[in-house]
Amino acid sequence: MKIQFFLPMKKIPTITSQQKGINHQTGTVYTKEAVKAARAKFATALAAHTPSEPITGAVQVLTKWCHPTTKRERWGTWKVTTPDLGNCTKLFHDVMEDLGFFANDAQIASEINQKFWTDPQHSGIFVQIDNLEATKEKQ
Repeated sequence: MKIQFFLPMKKIPTITSQQKGINHQTGTVYTKEAVKAARAKFATALAAHTPSEPITGAVQVLTKWCHPTTKRERWGTWKVTTPDLGNCTKLFHDVMEDLGFFANDAQIASEINQKFWTDPQHSGIFVQIDNLEATKEKQ
């Protein structure tokens, strides 16, 4: 099974799930509103592509984060500025799990992530999910 789609986004959320707030009076840790907003934006974009059944077994997830260029960057060049890919993908995979792409994001046995600068009209996230066990059975 292979799922492939593009999520057009004029502005890709760059906040990460690790960015928590602390109430210094009570010492409690809470989720910042910006993280909640990013989670909601990802959920809205991903919802239309959710499979009817969660993918089972080992999966590979390929994501291409296509950020809109400013006047300094050239289209198609690597984006080597913050946020780092590990932090970007954690929140994204959590939302995919919440929506039922897979039962648990621990199923992601292979991950390919890339960041690019792109024409602002084509910014967004390309996603490809492969069931590695289905691929293995075909061989």
